[in-house]
Amino acid sequence: MAEIIGVRFKEVGKVYYFDPLDNKLNTGDRVIVETARGLECGEVATPNKTVDDAEISHPLKPLIRIATEKDLNHLAENKLKERDAYRICEQKIAHHKLEMKLVNVEYTFDNSKILFYFTADGRVDFRALVKDLASVFRTRIELRQIGVRDEAKMLGGLGICGKPFCCASFMGEFQPVSIKMAKEQGLSLSPVKISGTCGRLMCCLKYEQEAYTDLLKHTPKVGAIVNTPEGRGLVVENNLIAGTLKVKLNNTPEDAAPKSFTVKQCKLVKDGYIKLDKKEMEKFKELE
Repeated sequence: MAEIIGVRFKEVGKVYYFDPLDNKLNTGDRVIVETARGLECGEVATPNKTVDDAEISHPLKPLIRIATEKDLNHLAENKLKERDAYRICEQKIAHHKLEMKLVNVEYTFDNSKILFYFTADGRVDFRALVKDLASVFRTRIELRQIGVRDEAKMLGGLGICGKPFCCASFMGEFQPVSIKMAKEQGLSLSPVKISGTCGRLMCCLKYEQEAYTDLLKHTPKVGAIVNTPEGRGLVVENNLIAGTLKVKLNNTPEDAAPKSFTVKQCKLVKDGYIKLDKKEMEKFKELE
């Protein structure tokens, strides 16, 4: 067992464990710790608590100090420097005619490095840009290419639901989302309806997937053959939430409308299955 504190370096970012030594800290306290990037100022997301050694993936680094007023002022100064660095970098990108979009700039707390985050459709040869930036800022320069989901998380915004992006408001890490989830949830496979502002599948498809997976175990799928109180038929539509089925009965005329039954009224003979054909897979591959 080990006593830890959880520290977050971005407003909605991953929480890292550190050794608090003999300090008692509360949520929201600012602290200075050493990371792979050097000294960093973070916010306590998890106050002192004891965790099992199995939860610690590497040796805990100790807390350096609780942030002082001087540290916080230095952090504010870095934020102002980041704005200037962003403007200068944009000018340099235009000068070198590079096909890349600058997203964000970060100074490490000790000013030993400046990180420039950008998006691009493919690989970019930015070696000349790095040399140019190094000559201006006289410090280590690092350019990192990020994906569109990371861009949305950094910049924030409003989703189609009218609320702030999940990734920018409470999601620490992205969860895998697939087009199969949209299919199993009976959603319209329209890119406009199932993709977020970032252009990828909406993260919220993951939230209820566990419930839909469980419902699918007990609900005949479209294409299933079932016995109903009025005879055998083919399931042409199901409503997982309501627990109802629309069944095309074998003993009715070809043009007769399907009849509705509850799942409890029907006995499964042969289940159907959910599949994506090759054309659908190719069409939605870029959304995942």
